[in-house]
Amino acid sequence: MKRRDFMKTAGISLAALALPNRWSWAATEAGAGAKPNIIFILADDLGLSEIGCCGSDHYRTPHIDALAKSGMRFEYCYSTPLCGPSRCQVLTGRYPFRTGLISNQSANAVNPSKEIMVPTVMKKAGYATAAVGKWGQICLGPGEWGFNEYLSVKGSGRYWASQKAGYVVNGTAKELGGNEYLPDVMHSFLVDFITRNRNTPFYVHYAMSHIHGPILRTPDSKAGSGEAALYADNVAYMDKLVGTLVAELDRLHLREKTMLVFTGDNGTARFGAGTSTLGGRAVHGKKGTMLEGGSRVPLIVNWQGKTPAGKVNHDLTDFSDFLPTFAELGGASLPPGVTIDGQSFAPQIKGEKGKPREWVYVELNGKSYVRNARFKFTNSGDLFDLKDAPFNEVPVPAESTEVEAVAARTRLQKILDQHPAATGIPAGEMKKHKRKDKKAQTA
Repeated sequence: MKRRDFMKTAGISLAALALPNRWSWAATEAGAGAKPNIIFILADDLGLSEIGCCGSDHYRTPHIDALAKSGMRFEYCYSTPLCGPSRCQVLTGRYPFRTGLISNQSANAVNPSKEIMVPTVMKKAGYATAAVGKWGQICLGPGEWGFNEYLSVKGSGRYWASQKAGYVVNGTAKELGGNEYLPDVMHSFLVDFITRNRNTPFYVHYAMSHIHGPILRTPDSKAGSGEAALYADNVAYMDKLVGTLVAELDRLHLREKTMLVFTGDNGTARFGAGTSTLGGRAVHGKKGTMLEGGSRVPLIVNWQGKTPAGKVNHDLTDFSDFLPTFAELGGASLPPGVTIDGQSFAPQIKGEKGKPREWVYVELNGKSYVRNARFKFTNSGDLFDLKDAPFNEVPVPAESTEVEAVAARTRLQKILDQHPAATGIPAGEMKKHKRKDKKAQTA
């Protein structure tokens, strides 16, 4: 799509581009290059098994792999197993039992009078902020949560004009036209935003559509392709968009000023479960489960000149860590009087030791577990040995006398006592909502 056509589609005046940037004072006062631009790329339903550099057997992601090769890959990153709670945890730095957003059906539990999100924190440090893409499991829109600009999509699965696909730009509803492909429209909005704000620090929350179902054709798909081929096409197109974004940053001379963070909101969904293998072995669990495959996701950080090239970090990280990390790197203050569960891993990004986490916490609709380097302990009292994760989670008998297992059970129980999972939504209500979700996806 040509830039002029996109601006017309998105409802943005070309004349507005000539106006002085309202955040330009930040770059002047803070000093050019003093703060990194941050683009947080959040893929949808993307587990470890779809990324080449993570060991995927069936998919190739050369552009994402290139980010890992010239940046840093984090081996042990944990989301929640479902998109709504995951996204809320990223944006607030707080666990579900604190915010109340414990499932996709509890979106109304959070609102700006109760919670503070990343854009508000970063704006106070002089950042221009934008949200691009999926925004459907958190109440209100990105503007109410502090983003200066946004293109939001309520859910996934409607990418073509023939589906009457729509999106919202800064409060104005839009519809796709002709042969427009929604992920391309999102990309154009993103490129326009970073182009206009290239002289000041910016933060972008880029919630990609891929590879959430239903699995539809992409502009590069061949006619008559089956679901397996289309799934691979969607992985490839996601990777292509990442590569195109990197090329735009190069064109704008912003690569060394910009930190790219790539991850997925939860593990692989049912569409890719049959090919969810690494090195010929099946990943244990998928989206929606409290297993490794439900929450362990790829994480790649690339900041040229700052992240050590090709390093694999084995520290534990979880989705509450992004807010304090971005705040530290951007010189922003965390909100006073608010319990932030996250722990900054900014030093690790720059190749320093930092203060690694000893454990991560995962919660979904009343179920929870805490995991350290070897063991996982659930709020139902079960202990698992994760020496062979993400392929096996071996139950440890309650009567086990192994010194490490006994110590882990005691230590992890204390942590769970301090992190009580919120009461889950009744099973009947969950089933009703799932039926609605499935009907909406196939409509």
